[in-house]
Amino acid sequence: MYKIPSRPATADKGLTLRVLDRYLTREVGQTWLTVTLVLLAILISNQFARILGDAASGKLPKDAVFTLLGLTSLNYLTILIPLALFLSVMLALGRLYKDSEMSAMIACGVGPMQIYRPLMRLTLVVAVVVGAMSMVAAPWALRQVEQIKDGAEREAQIDALGAGQFRSNGGVVFYAEGRTADGQLSNVFLERVREGRVEAVVARRAEQKNDAARGLSVMVLYDGRRYEGVPGQSSFRIVDFAEHGIPIAFASRDDRAVSVEAMPLAQLAAMPGPEASAQWHWRLAAPVSTLFLVALAVPLSRTRPRQGRYGKLAVAILVYIVYANLMGAGRAWLEDGALPGVVGLWWVHLLVGAFAAYLLISMYGSRRVRRP
Repeated sequence: MYKIPSRPATADKGLTLRVLDRYLTREVGQTWLTVTLVLLAILISNQFARILGDAASGKLPKDAVFTLLGLTSLNYLTILIPLALFLSVMLALGRLYKDSEMSAMIACGVGPMQIYRPLMRLTLVVAVVVGAMSMVAAPWALRQVEQIKDGAEREAQIDALGAGQFRSNGGVVFYAEGRTADGQLSNVFLERVREGRVEAVVARRAEQKNDAARGLSVMVLYDGRRYEGVPGQSSFRIVDFAEHGIPIAFASRDDRAVSVEAMPLAQLAAMPGPEASAQWHWRLAAPVSTLFLVALAVPLSRTRPRQGRYGKLAVAILVYIVYANLMGAGRAWLEDGALPGVVGLWWVHLLVGAFAAYLLISMYGSRRVRRP
């Protein structure tokens, strides 16, 4: 009689755990993608309305609306992805508790460590992606946004030299009585002060020639007269001209300080002071908080069978708000120098980790948590 060879119990247990790992990873991964897309859609709709309003009012170029939308969304993803993963673990495990699947797993000897194992594998991958976005991609996106806004501001300054009103820009006072059909300005007055000497120019017509690369707008005047001298003295020089160009300079992005949030890593590392230290810890908080939020979601998602899938969701959102506010307060204290840079935001993460450990021990017991 043929005898079926038996497999060791350890092999069956290992196969069961691998199946369980794939099942939990699939449940959490699918929920995470759904929650991320929903939150991203809400964020994009809100950002689109704001950016579209700025473009309609002339604060931003109309052809850069979707570019700005993508760049700002990339910046906010460093906050959105950890939150989405936290809520996804809560929703996925909440469904398992509601359908009594988690009760069956626990009855078969599955403890918290067997639940953490597949979740932490997924979480580590997500934390690496969030860390790259927080350290490199998000500051780069902020720099691009600042450049686009700077270009829009420069164009607005150039276009502000219109007709019918006195304008002051780049140290130049300008007035034009009207504008012709071909876009030229008529009956132009222009005045500027250079080294204590006043230069006043009147011309029959003028036109603008912009050099955005150099941050200049050259005002070309035709058929006019130029007066130059010191007020109170009679030694004025008067020059008649057929064509005269006066450059009007605007502040370029190179002359402006890049915000700390937009600094690349090399520039941030060379910057001393508590503000740079606070920015380091803030960027590092995105991947670190991803790990601690998932660690907290496992005990926080435990519900009774009749409590429902969304029983602890309100509590989870409240916990996340407290966590985010503590990190924000810690960042402000670091910038003010009230906290040393060595402490950073680690005290906030350790508080959340201690709270997660307390929930695990109170729900499962110390022996059950430690048991492999």
